[in-house]
Order: sequence, then C-alpha cells, then structure tokens
Amino acid sequence: MNEPAPLDDATPPTKDRNFVTALARGLELLRAFGAGEEYLGNAELSNRTGIPRPTVSRLTYTLTQLGYLRHNTRLEKYRLGPGILALGYRFLASQGIREIARPFMQQFAEATDCNVSLGAADKTDMVYIESCHGSGPLIVRLDVGSRLPMATTAIGRAWLCGLSEARREAALVELAKAHGSDWPALEKGIRRSQEEYARHGFCLSEGDWQSQISAVAVPLVLEDGAEVMAINCGGAAHRLGHSIMLDNLGPRLKEVARRILGELRHGGG
Repeated sequence: MNEPAPLDDATPPTKDRNFVTALARGLELLRAFGAGEEYLGNAELSNRTGIPRPTVSRLTYTLTQLGYLRHNTRLEKYRLGPGILALGYRFLASQGIREIARPFMQQFAEATDCNVSLGAADKTDMVYIESCHGSGPLIVRLDVGSRLPMATTAIGRAWLCGLSEARREAALVELAKAHGSDWPALEKGIRRSQEEYARHGFCLSEGDWQSQISAVAVPLVLEDGAEVMAINCGGAAHRLGHSIMLDNLGPRLKEVARRILGELRHGGG
C-alpha cells in the first residue's frame, strides 16, 4: 500500500494558513480503515498514514471521545464508531440520485444478471454509493461502500472521462503520484478508455482490475459538471465478452444513464 508522506504541523501540504493540519490528520486516520478490517491499532494507523505514533495516540483518544472510534481494551485497537457511520448514512441519504437511479439500475441488473453500481470518487478510488444485483449466480457481488481502484476499473475511467479537461489532468497527476513506477502501464489503459469513450460513449475494463471480471461504465455528469459520478455494469469475464459489452451492454447502459439524468432534470435534481 502506498503511504502518504507525514503531515508537518509547521508546513501543511497546501501551504495554506487556513489549512488545519490536526483536522486533516484525524480524517486520514478514519480513512485508514479499509473494507473487511474491523480493528486497527495505533502502530498500524501510524504506518498507514505516516502520522507519528504519539500524535496518532492523541487523535484516536479524541476521536473515541467524540464517538467516531470505538476502543477495544482487550485488543488495544480501534474500530469505526457510530459517529462516523451516522455521517456516512447522512451522506448517502443526501444523495437523492440514489433513490432516482436505483429502479433503473435494478431493472438493468435483473435483465442482464450483472452487478450494476453507482460510484463516486474518493482520492484514487471509486466508492459505490448504490449497488444492484441480478438474481442469478455472479462471480462477484459488490455492495455499497465497496472501494475500487480508479485507474484499472471501467467505473473509474468513466469518471475521469466525465471530468473537465483541467480536472481530469489534475486527477491524472494525483494517480501518477500514487502509483509510482506502475503508472506508465496504467496510463495506457486510461488513455485507451478515453479513446473508447470518444468513439462509443462508454469505457471498458476487460480483466484490467481482476482477470475474471469485465465491466462497462459511463459517467454521470451532474449540475453542469459541478458533480461527476459514474455507473457501471460488470460480471464474469467468460459471460461478458468484448462484443457483448461493445454492442449490447454499453449502449444499453448509456440509455440507463440517459434516463437517470432525465429523471433528475424532471425532478429538479
């Protein structure tokens, strides 16, 4: 895992006098809890964030007092508390697009027996904020809260395609920093997806993220570009061949996105 450089109290990374480093560090600790990892100790949190361990100890104590972390005295480790979960649910509840998109997504998932998800960007990842499944056997079922790498997934590449040129180039700079020596190969895949999007209006990922998974995705550009999300359709690679995604699923997913955006405009969203 790529670890960020430690934050320096005297010279925050933004060199902005309004930047509150203590707050930034607290939020980085909360971000360090990954999917499937219930408990982390101060040493683990320090290693993952680059924040000095004494500072981590003070931050975890404060976050525990505020209800954002829970402390297990037997393990001497922490887990996310009800405070952070409440914030997450409030965020999801505020995203009216979920309620509007879900019926269209579920109908498409049932019709294709695929995983259909709506995602938003978080640093160099995409996070699912809504997910629908077909009723048949799928090779993977990813639910709300799942994190996928932006650079290798169809949904991440589609999100990049939905950005303005300036925002996209800034995002690519951050991806390059995060991926280091792996970036040249990853950039080729992203540029290929940009060409696909220019030709077809959607992006493909055929074994780029996981060898047995294929997916197609389109961006959802909201509020005249102020907000960009993406929606994907994915499943077992042996079911979703190139021609199926190119000639069938891609065009149909574009129509799903069009209907979602039309409903948002009709509802004033």
